[in-house]
Amino acid sequence: MNAPVVPAPGRRVLVRVPATSANLGPGFDTLGLALSVYDELDVTALPEGELEIEVEGAGAADVPRDASHLVVRSIAYAYESVGRRMPGLRLVAKNVIPHGRGLGSSGAAVVSGLLAAKGLLEGDVEFGPDALLRLATELEGHPDNVAPALFGGLTIAWVDEDGPQHKKLLVHRGVSPLVFVPEFTMSTALARSLQPTQVPREDAVFNVSRSALLIAALTQSPELLQAATEDKLHQNYRASAMPETDKLVRALRAEGFAAVVSGAGPSVLVLADGPGRRLEAAALAASSTNVAVDTPWESLMLAVDFKGGTVREYAEGST
Repeated sequence: MNAPVVPAPGRRVLVRVPATSANLGPGFDTLGLALSVYDELDVTALPEGELEIEVEGAGAADVPRDASHLVVRSIAYAYESVGRRMPGLRLVAKNVIPHGRGLGSSGAAVVSGLLAAKGLLEGDVEFGPDALLRLATELEGHPDNVAPALFGGLTIAWVDEDGPQHKKLLVHRGVSPLVFVPEFTMSTALARSLQPTQVPREDAVFNVSRSALLIAALTQSPELLQAATEDKLHQNYRASAMPETDKLVRALRAEGFAAVVSGAGPSVLVLADGPGRRLEAAALAASSTNVAVDTPWESLMLAVDFKGGTVREYAEGST
């Protein structure tokens, strides 16, 4: 006997997932930070076989409107993992996270789909944090973006014999994130292809020390952020593919700012040790005549998101 379609048509859930910045300089494929830019998803169960997709905002002109949509694939993956038949779906996506800019848009889509499935299946199947992280990592390929998207805050992610794991940490209130977003994009696959398969031992030791220091800087001592965000494992190797990003990072760091490539780039993340310093960094980038003069950068003054992704069932009158 085939499993029933769950839920019956009509159930509706609302999902909200933050942007993320991975690596944070030295923490390659390990550290991630949730930021206060959000994609929102409104999902309604329809009769089996039906699919309606509406997308507005970032990437609206490029994302598919069929079963290959990453959110739909993620919902289907969650259903398949628990042996349930997926209903038809109506998706209304409001995308704010820039696509292809190193701010975790694909991870957010994966997490949005999994949380939508969690909400639709509530009362029949429960997805705990470990299950969500495992499914998200299987879909995304690595946990550094999906962990903060799911749980918020600063996350340390790793994989052991039991699968992907994470530890969430609270960020010091003095840390003030600033993101510079360019108009051009960067392929994560291309960025990864530029890195060597082996690195010198002294570079590996360098990054181990800076990653350890970065945890202390982000949670206790923001004044150490510039030293803590130094990196020798990935940013220099990728610089040739995004010279404007490299120029901006170098110019900011030369003035004492903790500037790093956000994820695979090309956005630039500044971890300022206070709102005043953040304003100084924005002013420097806006006024500098020797940094990517032909590349406009959008400045986003953000907060650290501490909640991560959320899902709730729609009720009449809710907003």
